[in-house]
Amino acid sequence: MKMKKLKYIKTLALFMLTVALFSSCTEKIDVELDESYTRLVVDGSITTDTMAHTIRLVETADYFANQPATPVTGAEIKINDGTGSIQLIEDKPGIYKTAPDYFAEAGKTYHLTINLQSEVGGHTSYEASETVNPIAEMDSIGFKYWPNLGDGYWEVKCYVLDPPTTEFYMFDSYINDKLVTDTITERMVVDDILYNGSYTNGIGVAWLDQELPTEKAGKGDKITIRASSISEGYANFLWELTDETEGNNPLFDGPPANIKGNISNGAIGYFAAYSVDYESRVIGDEKKQ
Repeated sequence: MKMKKLKYIKTLALFMLTVALFSSCTEKIDVELDESYTRLVVDGSITTDTMAHTIRLVETADYFANQPATPVTGAEIKINDGTGSIQLIEDKPGIYKTAPDYFAEAGKTYHLTINLQSEVGGHTSYEASETVNPIAEMDSIGFKYWPNLGDGYWEVKCYVLDPPTTEFYMFDSYINDKLVTDTITERMVVDDILYNGSYTNGIGVAWLDQELPTEKAGKGDKITIRASSISEGYANFLWELTDETEGNNPLFDGPPANIKGNISNGAIGYFAAYSVDYESRVIGDEKKQ
C-alpha cells in the first residue's frame, strides 16, 4: 500500500513539474531595448559594368518600428581611384548615383568617402576601400534538368578555367534578361576551393526552382549568368548576412552578432567593388534527357 502511494506521489510530482515547465514557456517577457542610438547603414557597389552605380544611405530603425528606415539626405559622397575622384549625385532621398558612363577597372583600389550634414552614430565622416580583382571569362554555360526534385529544377552549369590564386565568386541569374536573383541573399556566393587552378567543366552556379513563377523556364528561354569576382571580405559579409536573415538552428548556434562590413566609425554595411562577366544560352531539348 505504501509503495502504491509513493508511486502515485512521484507521478503527481512529475506531472506538476511538466506543467510548470510548459507554463514557464508562455510567460510574458518584456524586452527593454536601447532605441536612442542610431547608426549609419551603407549599401552600394561599383563594378566593371558601364552604368550609373548606386550608394544608398539610411539610418538604423528601432527594432519594433513598422516603417521604412530613414534615408540620409544631403551627404557628400566621393569615390577616388588613386588618380582622381568623382562625386555622386543624390537621385532620390538617400540614393546617390555615379554618372551613367562610370565603370571600375580591375586592379585598381577604390576609396569611398562619405561626409554627412549632421551626425549619425556620433560621426559625420565615414570611409571604405575595396580593390577590384580581375575575373576569368567564362567559356560557356550549360543546363541539366532535375525532374525529381520538387516540381523540377534547372541546374545552370559554368565552364571556365579558374586561376591558381584563391578566388571568391558571386553568381546572378537572368531569365530572358530579367534578373531572378534580385535579393542579395538569393545570389550564389562560393570560393574556388574545389576547383582552384583547374577547369570547372560544368560546375553548378544556379538552381532555378520550377515551382516558383519567377524562376520558371523552358525551351526557347534565354538564361544569362553574371559572374562576379568579389573580395574575401565581401564574400564573408554576404555569408554572414545570409545566416542572419535565413537563420540557423537556435539550439546549437550562438547568439546573433553584428555583421562585419568595411565602413569606418561603426557604420553597418559594405562598399563593394568587383569585376563582372556575362554568358548566355537558350534552353533547347535538355529537358528531354
